[in-house]
Amino acid sequence: MGAGKTSTARKLARIAGVASVDLDTYLERRFDRRIADIFAESGEDAFRRMESQILAEVAQGEPLLVSCGGGVIVREENRQVLRQRGYVVYLRLAPREAAARMRNFKARPLFKDLDAAERLYAQRQRHYEQTADVVVDTAGRSTGSVAHELFRHLRRKGILWQQA
Repeated sequence: MGAGKTSTARKLARIAGVASVDLDTYLERRFDRRIADIFAESGEDAFRRMESQILAEVAQGEPLLVSCGGGVIVREENRQVLRQRGYVVYLRLAPREAAARMRNFKARPLFKDLDAAERLYAQRQRHYEQTADVVVDTAGRSTGSVAHELFRHLRRKGILWQQA
């Protein structure tokens, strides 16, 4: 949370001239519900099931840049989809710096306070690192600088080959 996934993905998609989708936004539109409302009304398990369904759908389509929410990694089925169907970038950021970047905590149901965020990060970090093909530290960096670094990296790997 707060690592710049959505903003970086948007910038990277523009730089590379590729299609992109934000999984959380897609989920909200597909189910016509805000994530915060899903958490409040149906709970995290219901949200994670919906998230897994959306990820599986997106993974079956044409290649595109997908920005996932930070919790997509908690389910093994999602980690498998990400490993098998994608090139996974982990934008790493410590919870303290993430908290300093965020403006709207209400839209982030699992980021109640810094202690909760640090516990959540500690639980997920192993999954992030094991699933990622590349790890990029975003502390003190703009999303534009991260997007340009990723563009160069993905070109070297042969994953992106054109520029808009």
